[in-house]
Amino acid sequence: MAGVAPAPVRLVLGEEELLVERAVQDVAAEVRAGEAGAELRRYRAGELSPVDLADALSPSLFADARVVVVASAHEAGKELATAIAEQAADVADGITLVVTHAGGARNKALADTLRAKGATVVRCDRLTRPEERADFVRSEVRRAGGKIAPDAVGVLIEAVGSDLRELASAAGQLVADTGGTVDEKAVRRYHRGRAETTGFAVADKVVAGDRAGALEALRWALVLGVPPVLVADALADAVRTLAKVGSAGRGDPNRLAGALGMPPWKVRKAQGQVRSWRPEALADAVALTAQLNADVKGASPEPAYALERAVLLLCAARGLR
Repeated sequence: MAGVAPAPVRLVLGEEELLVERAVQDVAAEVRAGEAGAELRRYRAGELSPVDLADALSPSLFADARVVVVASAHEAGKELATAIAEQAADVADGITLVVTHAGGARNKALADTLRAKGATVVRCDRLTRPEERADFVRSEVRRAGGKIAPDAVGVLIEAVGSDLRELASAAGQLVADTGGTVDEKAVRRYHRGRAETTGFAVADKVVAGDRAGALEALRWALVLGVPPVLVADALADAVRTLAKVGSAGRGDPNRLAGALGMPPWKVRKAQGQVRSWRPEALADAVALTAQLNADVKGASPEPAYALERAVLLLCAARGLR
């Protein structure tokens, strides 16, 4: 709002680096909307002394606007943590203090103190749930001025992975390349090479019973450096999804999504796939992926062989009638 001074202390809580950086940039933009020449100073708590902090927060002769960022405050020593809390209680006019904190137990008392002193809190927690990443993709496409088809969201996540920086970059690039309308065909066209090297691609071939395609995708993934653990996780996720959707019975994907804890597009996709799997085959597949998880984490001396064997057995299980 015009004429309203920015809140003097901001606490950015969470470990999602992209969101933390954006939160800092948003504060800087807010301050600069009122003071175009406002300076942005960044410090890392592990390299900052109480004296340096006091100097950074001291008002200038001409009361110039300034944004002071103390990053990774969970790394602060006892003296610096005390200094941050004291300085936050009396920030000089024209200065905005931004403290970023991972949000865990380490130095939690400092975060609690800043919150109690009235700091404006911005949450930047990691996005771990599939629906959260799907929401992020949709928001990134809107941020870039485009729109994305529902089915394209899941395809993009499978192709790019869960890293938010890469998802944001891919979303922005797709909007630019397609003229603003992103559909499944566009995602597959622009990300074909990468999608074919992920564990999700291997899992999709296995679920479909495409033995030759699954082996080819697996070999390419390993050649291009995809960690065996990620391939095993993708296979386990695909099998768990089939088992959950299969046990839920038929129904509206939008209604089942909440109960199953997955986005509607994923429920819809699994409903089409699970028809080709007998319950006994799914039970065998769950056991196979559990053993594979142990194999790629050290139980087997040859993770690549364990993956290939699991792919063959999973495809065989799917084909049993």
